[in-house]
Amino acid sequence: MNFQSFGFVGFFSLTLALCLGAGRRNRPLGQAVLLIASAVFYLWSFTSAAWWGWGVLLVGSSVTYGVCRHLISGRLRGRGRRRWFLLAISYHVAVLLVFKYTGFFTGGAVAVGWAPLGLSFFTFQQLWFLKEVYTGEFPAAEMERVSGDSFTLFSFFFPTVTSGPILRPGAFFPQLKGEKFLRPDWEDARAGLYAIALGCGKKVLLADSFGVIVNNGYAHLGELAAPSAALVVLGYSLQLYFDFSGYCDMAAGIARLLGVRLPLNFDSPYRSLSVTEFWKRWHITLTTFLRECLYFPLGGSRRGAARTYLNIMIVFLVSGFWHGAGWTFLLWGAIHGACQVAERLWGSRRDRLPKAVRWALTFAVVNIAWVYFRAPTVAAGNSVLRALFSLRMERPDKWLVSGLFASEMDAVRILLPSLTPWLNTILILGLYGVGLMVIAMPRSAVRRMDAFRPTWWRAAGLAAVLVWSVLSFSGITTFIYSNF
Repeated sequence: MNFQSFGFVGFFSLTLALCLGAGRRNRPLGQAVLLIASAVFYLWSFTSAAWWGWGVLLVGSSVTYGVCRHLISGRLRGRGRRRWFLLAISYHVAVLLVFKYTGFFTGGAVAVGWAPLGLSFFTFQQLWFLKEVYTGEFPAAEMERVSGDSFTLFSFFFPTVTSGPILRPGAFFPQLKGEKFLRPDWEDARAGLYAIALGCGKKVLLADSFGVIVNNGYAHLGELAAPSAALVVLGYSLQLYFDFSGYCDMAAGIARLLGVRLPLNFDSPYRSLSVTEFWKRWHITLTTFLRECLYFPLGGSRRGAARTYLNIMIVFLVSGFWHGAGWTFLLWGAIHGACQVAERLWGSRRDRLPKAVRWALTFAVVNIAWVYFRAPTVAAGNSVLRALFSLRMERPDKWLVSGLFASEMDAVRILLPSLTPWLNTILILGLYGVGLMVIAMPRSAVRRMDAFRPTWWRAAGLAAVLVWSVLSFSGITTFIYSNF
């Protein structure tokens, strides 16, 4: 179920009323209702694939919980404890590989054909939980207090189950015992509604609008000149930004209305002055997971420069492969890994460059790398970049904006026919102008939500954004990151 759908509006309204009503009287009952609601959210289509996917994840959740209870039981020592830990890790990795990567490794000769919704996020979250219990970062005393129902909620919590953020146990389970769980106050309500309205607007009005231009561009690869290719490349960077940040805002706001605070996952990444900084701001929980659960175990930066650079490349190749089973994703990961190695080799000399130059270099690299993240093949990505750096300076054709704000543009043509010859230019300048202005903001919506103070003007603005978004629901695509 998409957040940006009429079905979700009804589902969440009912879930909120039932969970908060039950939670204020009996918190365990409220938690049970929330768990049932999370299962309904996951199974919403009630197709056989949804049931099978839910079953696969439920078995995986049971494996993690059972092994972790065994790890803290006191019956295991040394190699025996390590053996159980590695068996559980191997199980989750094997399930992920079978469902998502069989086709890639067999060259398409064998393919499962489907994968449980949210499998990639689910797998990393289970691995993180296993690692923290095994190392004691999540203490045995805390693990003792985690019931099977609580752990299942951790695994299937509906605001995060499909697209993250990836939850670590120490940031989630204490909240289930906190005074605000299922008992949010007015501060939580205003912060949550603010984040939901803003996130919905980002997704529906901005991300999907840029998506129209990007899809049109990839449908006419052979016709791209340099200006239209630039709009497609920048358009995808902005589409992904608003899609992912919009999701993060909505997930944070939905969870907040339930009395749960999610970790910061997105923090104005396009303001970064280096690729290294970019990954401290983009998909923060994924970066943290890869650093703590892969980079550090590989040796981090403790075994010399050559090993450090190798570890960085491994981490980003894994990141690319985690996003998708294809050479385009591996190339995208390799570009980011190579750039981080280059920044380390460049060292402090890079820091002496003007901030504007460092920002421009970082933003250019990130934009070019996103081309391969979006392109269906490496050849298609190369075609876009050839067009971008060509000398063909033709004006973008009308097909580039075909379908963009179609209903709204029809109304403008009727009400203001004199603008018709300039409408496409105004539309592109307005859309990209707003997009660039928003990404330049120094604080993300999740950081601003606690400081939000409603006034009549702010409330009216957010209400207008939310109403416009809801009226546009019928043509909305799913969040990009739910594909991973």
